[in-house]
Amino acid sequence: MKTKNHIQNQVEQTIEITETISKVQPSPFLREKMMNRLFNEKEEISIFSWFTPKYQLITLTCIVLLNVYVIAQYNKSNYDENVSNFAQNYELSINESLFN
Repeated sequence: MKTKNHIQNQVEQTIEITETISKVQPSPFLREKMMNRLFNEKEEISIFSWFTPKYQLITLTCIVLLNVYVIAQYNKSNYDENVSNFAQNYELSINESLFN
């Protein structure tokens, strides 16, 4: 029985302690500090805010067109180089014709 009373006393003391808890007053500048931090984080995040889906589509289109142009030019120069190598190997020239 003694332990039961002891536990009951501890429970009552804990309840009494919770009644003495009062509301804590924060620093008057806490709100301003927090608002400044929030706005600073938003500004850091908004670096690429101009890069909206509309601009993303335009950028993607430009990159694809540029790649197609570069591949076409590469294939053309590669073709010209292959024809030149073929002509050199068989001792042909551009000015010669089969009918001359």
